[in-house]
Amino acid sequence: MSPQQNPNRIVIFDTTLRDGEQSPGASMNLEEKLHIASVLEEMGVDVIEAGFPIASNGDFEAVNEIAKKVKTSTVCGLARATKGDIERCAEAIRPAARGRIHTFISTSPLHMKYKLQMEPEKVLEKVTESVAFARTFTDDVEWSAEDGSRTEHNFLCRCVEAAVAAGAGTINIPDTVGYAVPDEYGALIRMLFDRVPNIDRAVISVHCHNDLGLAVANSLAAVQVGARQVECTINGLGERAGNAAMEEIVMGLKTRHDHMPFETGVDTTRIMKASRLVSNVTGFAVQPNKAIVGANAFAHESGIHQDGMLKHAQTYEIMTPESVGLSKSALVLGKHSGRHAFRNKLIGFGYDLDDAAVDNAFKRFKDLADKKKEVFDEDIVALVDDAMSQMYDRVRLVLLEIVCGTAHPAKAILGLDVDGEEKSTEQTGDGPVDAAFEAIRELFPHEARLKLYQVHAVTQGTDAQAEVSVRLEEDGYIAHGQGADTDTMVASVRAYLNALNRLLIRREKSAPGNDLSV
Repeated sequence: MSPQQNPNRIVIFDTTLRDGEQSPGASMNLEEKLHIASVLEEMGVDVIEAGFPIASNGDFEAVNEIAKKVKTSTVCGLARATKGDIERCAEAIRPAARGRIHTFISTSPLHMKYKLQMEPEKVLEKVTESVAFARTFTDDVEWSAEDGSRTEHNFLCRCVEAAVAAGAGTINIPDTVGYAVPDEYGALIRMLFDRVPNIDRAVISVHCHNDLGLAVANSLAAVQVGARQVECTINGLGERAGNAAMEEIVMGLKTRHDHMPFETGVDTTRIMKASRLVSNVTGFAVQPNKAIVGANAFAHESGIHQDGMLKHAQTYEIMTPESVGLSKSALVLGKHSGRHAFRNKLIGFGYDLDDAAVDNAFKRFKDLADKKKEVFDEDIVALVDDAMSQMYDRVRLVLLEIVCGTAHPAKAILGLDVDGEEKSTEQTGDGPVDAAFEAIRELFPHEARLKLYQVHAVTQGTDAQAEVSVRLEEDGYIAHGQGADTDTMVASVRAYLNALNRLLIRREKSAPGNDLSV
C-alpha cells in the first residue's frame, strides 16, 4: 500500500547494494548481491537501490540481473543528471516488474561552486531536463538534491517544484554529509510542505548519513512532519560513518507506534537474517553494542537487570528477541547432534542455506565439536559466517603448518587453491603471522598492504574459537576480511585470504570518475 493510499505508510528504500557498497572495503560480487536482493525482497522492502549502472560493467550487470529476479520490490538504479547515465540506468532496469530511475544533482552553494562549477540557474535547468528525460523511460522517477540539507531554502524550493513539474514522483532531500540535527532537519522538510505548491504530487523521501550519529534521529524527525520514504541500509552500512540503519528505523517505528503512528511493510522477524548476511558478505562485523542486531542487544549481565528479566522481561527489554528474528531455542548442540537439529538451529539464527552449504557447515561444526568441550551459539554463528564468506573465493586455503618458538625463525608451510590450481610454498618470517602472510604473497603475488590485524575470542576458555579481522589496502581500495577457527593461525590466514578475495572483486570493477554520494 502506497503513502497515497495510506498516509501513515512509510516506504522503505534500501540502498545497501548501492550506497552500502561504497563503504571502503565493502565489495560484493554478483552472486552475493543477488542473494542480498532476494533477502530484502523477502523482508518486504519496498524499493531496492541495486547499484549505479554507469559506474562499471559490474554494477550494470548487478542491477540488470536483480531487475530480472526481483518481482515484488521496485528495483532502482542511480543516475547523475546526464543523458548517458539515465540511458544506461534505463537499460539496466528494463527487465524489472517495477523499475525506478533515481537521478540527482548537487544543489548546495558549496557543491555547485566547487564540485559542479555551475551557476544555480544552470543546475535548475538540469533538474528539469534530467527528470523529464528519465520519464521517457519509466513512470517511476525519483529526484534527489545532493547536499540538500545545506542548500539555500529558496533555491531548494525552486528545484523541488521543477522536479515535480517535470514528472518526479519521489523527491529526496538528503543530508549527504550528516550535518543536520533533528529539529533543523524536520523544519527543513516542513518548510518544503509549506512553500512548494505542487508538493502534494510527490512522496517526500529522506536519506541521512551518520557522521554525527544522528542519521536515524534525523530520518524519524522528517517522518513526523510528513516524509513518507526513508532511505536506509542494513546495519547502517555506507560511506564514511554510514547511513541510517534500516533495522533501527523499522523497529523504532514499530516499538514506538504510540508516539509515531506509522507502519512499514517490513517483516521484522527477518532482520537478523539480513544483518548477518550483509555482515558476512561485506566482511564488516557488527559491533556488539549495535542497536537491534548487536550481540549484546538482548544480553543482560548486571545482577539487577537479570533479576528484573526473570520477574518480567519488559523490565529491561522494550522489544522481544523473536520480533527481530532471534530464537530462544533451548536446543543444545554437541558432537552427537544430527544434521536435522543443526539445520533447525541455523534456521533459528536466521540462516537460509542450501543443502550443499548446510553440509559444509555441518562438517565444520562436527570438527569443531570434536575439538571443544562446549559449542556455544556464538561458535556456530562464527563458523557458518566463515564458511559462507569463502563460497565464491578464487583463492582458498588447502594446507597450513606453522613451526615457531625461541630457537629458530618462524616457518609457515602453506598450500593454496588459486582458481582451481593447487600451489604450495615454505616461508620464514618475523613470527608465525608474518611467515604465513609472506607465504600467501609468494603464492599469489600482490601489492596490498596490511592495515589492520586483530584477534578476539568468540567465547571463553583456552579452546575458544579465534575470530580474526584483517584489513588490506591496494591502490586506494580497502578490503576487510574475517576468519574463524580454534587455531588462531588458521583463522588469520582465512581472514587474510577473505580480504584478498574482496580486493580481487574490486580489481574487476572500474572506478567511476565522479562522486556517487547522495
